[in-house]
Amino acid sequence: MTANTPKRLLALDILRGITIAGMILVNNPGSWGYVYTPLEHAAFNGLTPTDLVFPFFMFIMGISTYISLRKYNFTYSHATLRKIVKRTVVIFCIGLFLNLLAKSVFAHHLNFEEWRYLGVMQRLAIGYGVTSLVAITVRHKYFPVIILVTLAAYFLLLAAGDGFNLSETNIVARFDAWALGTSHMYHEGGMAFDPEGLLSTVPAVCHVMVGFYCGKLLLSAKDNGEKIQRLFLVGTILTFAGFLLSYGCPINKKVWSPTFVITTCGLASSFLALLIWIIDMKGYQGWCTFFRSFGVNPLFIYVFAEIMGIVLGATGASTFIYEKVLAPVLGNYPGSLAYALLYIIFCWSIVHILYKKGIYVKI
Repeated sequence: MTANTPKRLLALDILRGITIAGMILVNNPGSWGYVYTPLEHAAFNGLTPTDLVFPFFMFIMGISTYISLRKYNFTYSHATLRKIVKRTVVIFCIGLFLNLLAKSVFAHHLNFEEWRYLGVMQRLAIGYGVTSLVAITVRHKYFPVIILVTLAAYFLLLAAGDGFNLSETNIVARFDAWALGTSHMYHEGGMAFDPEGLLSTVPAVCHVMVGFYCGKLLLSAKDNGEKIQRLFLVGTILTFAGFLLSYGCPINKKVWSPTFVITTCGLASSFLALLIWIIDMKGYQGWCTFFRSFGVNPLFIYVFAEIMGIVLGATGASTFIYEKVLAPVLGNYPGSLAYALLYIIFCWSIVHILYKKGIYVKI
């Protein structure tokens, strides 16, 4: 934890803050039975606004990784390797702790038998770790080739292994069941299918790598105008390519399909370009403080929100607030949304204090 902060990219902080606020919003409704459609994930194939928040954060992590490793000139050293490994292990272990806490609190004992091994934080850890190791050992001009070959190979695997059907014959489900064991996977509708599973983490790493390469394009530009042009160009190409290719390779978050990677990276790149234009070129910054508070301490507030969500759920406090206070006044769906919005404000009040004091919690 430090009060000394290096100069940051404001638009990147705002995009990160919007994304984290979105993650907290969709993860904490008043009732899972009353969630508006745009705030739900696609059932399987398809794309909703909710499906954008996690991949956007992975894209941003790629840019941040480029900025971080640039201080070491992207050169391999034992010190750099230790830093990468340490951060990867810490983030991964935090994810394991959150999963164990969630299972144990509701089971009233340490539930190792159904301990889910993977999740959001674990995927972020692997994406960061692999991208960082590649960045300090491989010339960056090969990044696009590595990404394309990986996504092409993954598509062939999905096409040959029933990867676009939600069933137990799906190659993603079968591989994760073999590697992890079904008792250590996410279950939905009685089926073991982990949306952050081991096999689908492979294309997710490409997400971070695309963000890393966009970070290279961003920071090598001579001014904001060139930054915007580069990001919009990348964003337009990737978005159109993703939607066009979706006719043969459906956009699918649960298996993290190649078109999901391409499309969401394109949208994230375009959105970042738009924010640079609004914030840095036009100077419209008055609205930024709310999201910047989230953006400068993203992983801390995400972990805090997850822990508090577990505690509120286990104690019945969230159910009481929704069923006894919000739903009777506002109705089921508006009350559920109101709870999520109030929860965001609560989390913001915590992280805003840190922001005002110049405290940045490093994870």
